[in-house]
Amino acid sequence: MNTLIQILISGLVTGAIYGMIAIGFTIVFNATRIINFAHGEFAMVGGLIAAVLIDHRTPMAVALPCAILIAVLLGIVLERLTAAGRSRSVLSQAMVTIGVGIAYRGLASALLDKDVHFSPPFGLLPTWTIGAVYIPAQGLWIISTLALLSIGLWVLFNRTLLGKAMSAASENPRAAELCAISPAKMSMLAFSLAAGLGAVAGVEVAPMASAYYQNGLFLGLKGFSAAVLGGINNPLGAIVGGLILGGVENLSAGYIASAYKDAIAFTLLLILLLVWPSGLLGRVDVKRV
Repeated sequence: MNTLIQILISGLVTGAIYGMIAIGFTIVFNATRIINFAHGEFAMVGGLIAAVLIDHRTPMAVALPCAILIAVLLGIVLERLTAAGRSRSVLSQAMVTIGVGIAYRGLASALLDKDVHFSPPFGLLPTWTIGAVYIPAQGLWIISTLALLSIGLWVLFNRTLLGKAMSAASENPRAAELCAISPAKMSMLAFSLAAGLGAVAGVEVAPMASAYYQNGLFLGLKGFSAAVLGGINNPLGAIVGGLILGGVENLSAGYIASAYKDAIAFTLLLILLLVWPSGLLGRVDVKRV
């Protein structure tokens, strides 16, 4: 029984990481209808910059905000590049994000380094040991952050004019402009917010799973899978998708074999999408013709 509980707790932490990254995909998609395949690189950038700064004796209270700020600036650069091709096809916009993601990965390896870094745990929160069950303090940070983000995003998109303006700019940019909503500003806000949240995920996972210039591809793939599973047009659905994906992976690794955890998780994803093409909590867009 203790083994099952430990696996579920580990799955909760892993799923929380995937969920935080998945949120960024949904925010950008809801505001621009663009799939940002460079999003995983913001998590890589946040974690790697924070770890490198801390290695050079920068206080953690300074290193973490600096890493997140740099990721936000890179998000703005990406948004400007995609905006230049906004009149082109969805495929061309996706290719822009892929190309920029590769460029960011190359810049990280050239300007920082190619070593694997582990930043120190955040501290403050205690490590819990209940019987034979171990709950790391950094895992509590990750779960707590996801809970706060869930509440904040629900309030943003359901109770504020700003969140509704972002959705309106995505649904009908021309009508949004007539209502004094700037689709360009909403797009920049969405990319900035998503990049910042991606960096938060990166700095929080670095003490547990390392910071490395090639981590972005892996984190982006898992985050995108979680977003699709939960519903890419629903931020809270993306969180649910991340938790399910993390739980399935850890259960597979604990009771079958770690070598098969990715295959089992993605097989489950395919089966669920055959039943719910819009994702578990995704909204089905209905258009009048």
